[in-house]
Amino acid sequence: MVPEPAVPPTPPVPLAALLAREDLALRQIAGPAGPGVVLHGAHTSEMADPYPYLLGGELLLTAGVHIPDAGAHPDAAGRAGPGPAEHLGAYVSRIVAAGGAALGFGLAPVHDTVPAALVAACEAHGLPLLEVPPRPTFSAVARAVWQLLERARTAELRRVTEAQQSLATAASRPDPVPSVLRQLARRVAGRAVLYGPEGAELAGEGAASAADAPLAELARLLLTRASATAGDTAPDGTHLAAYALGAGSGFVLGVAAPRRDPGDHTIASVAAVLLSLLTGEHQSGPGAARSSALVRLLLGAPPAEVAPLLGGGRWLVVHARPDTRALAPLAASALGAALGSPLVDLGHDVVRVLVPAGRAPRPQPGWTLGVSAETAPADWPAADAQAARALARARATRTALVRHAAGPGLLGLLPEEEARAHARAVLAPVEASPAGAALLETLRTWLSLHGSWDRTAVALSVHRNTVRQRIARCAALLGSDLDDPDVRMELWFCLGRR
Repeated sequence: MVPEPAVPPTPPVPLAALLAREDLALRQIAGPAGPGVVLHGAHTSEMADPYPYLLGGELLLTAGVHIPDAGAHPDAAGRAGPGPAEHLGAYVSRIVAAGGAALGFGLAPVHDTVPAALVAACEAHGLPLLEVPPRPTFSAVARAVWQLLERARTAELRRVTEAQQSLATAASRPDPVPSVLRQLARRVAGRAVLYGPEGAELAGEGAASAADAPLAELARLLLTRASATAGDTAPDGTHLAAYALGAGSGFVLGVAAPRRDPGDHTIASVAAVLLSLLTGEHQSGPGAARSSALVRLLLGAPPAEVAPLLGGGRWLVVHARPDTRALAPLAASALGAALGSPLVDLGHDVVRVLVPAGRAPRPQPGWTLGVSAETAPADWPAADAQAARALARARATRTALVRHAAGPGLLGLLPEEEARAHARAVLAPVEASPAGAALLETLRTWLSLHGSWDRTAVALSVHRNTVRQRIARCAALLGSDLDDPDVRMELWFCLGRR
């Protein structure tokens, strides 16, 4: 079997286009003709065996210097060498074996006519044979080939660019997936199909054919492999290609086309990238569920109703701040991935992550974390406040991770409503003051840090004198001595129940 020539990835030109050049006056005198005969280059050689010097797809030009005389000179042992017919038969067979596309024979200065044995050998081996008249030089013929190749390359680049633009436009339409498939099918003059994670056809454009079944089989085969692309040929000769979309998303783009032009792979690859974005996680599976949950929340659904869409019944809220670097979206996403949740909110100075309760957060290098107690969706706001306080305590104590410690203890012996009413009554003077929220948060942080001015200042990102002023203001409004342990205990109880 003749090996497929290792041709460069550039558009070939039909041999007929070279023969149509009137300035060259080339004439085909043997071998097959038609659009299937194409050239990838031109090469001149007078070697008796040009095989080692051919890449494949070339028009080989020769003046026949290597052809032996009809007398066949004897060798040193007196044995006659091969005659012209035998020599030319072997010569043509070697060109065909190297993948040569055609042979051009010059009529000057060695031969006045093309040897009949060469014509017969080219007919026998199916190699197109061109008669090159004396007027154009081999350099002129080679230049004409390269000019045609350059025009073909420019036209192919233009075709690929136009296809890329049309695919991008299709991706912005209201029905992007069918539009992209439709454009791709039109550009490759074939069929484009999107297959789901189970190998089922989700959408398809282009005329159905006998290649549909082999294409679906190729797509299913690609799902079982680690490669990103796969190719095959259907029994009817249709070229098949499959492209995995995204990073393990399970979607596959299948393309079936009657021919495989050099730019078709580039065009299909662009379509695969666009479809990867359109079928990514944010468009399907967990991403679609999160999007649905967000829409329902915005439209007024209670958190408890949308929580199942997010994949959990009880939750933890994590607040995080980087130790040294500034906040960045990529760093926040990486933190969410490390904590096992894509539900990440990048704020001005803190990253908030909503984590299913089954995934207990661990300290993360380069981050300071505050973790809330487990909570139901209805109590997310309270958990958010717990995580904020835990983060403040973690930063003040320079601890990598602090969890909110909440337990019933003696507080569980008191009726909840009575406890809340007492807390509101005790803290009412502070809460009703103009800076009530800041005063209460400072008081809570100061008490949690055992009255440390410096740690409270670090936790709240304020000056220590500000902390002193706020605590003094709280003492004045409450009319209490905050150095008294009993007063501190009661205030801590009230702050936890307000």
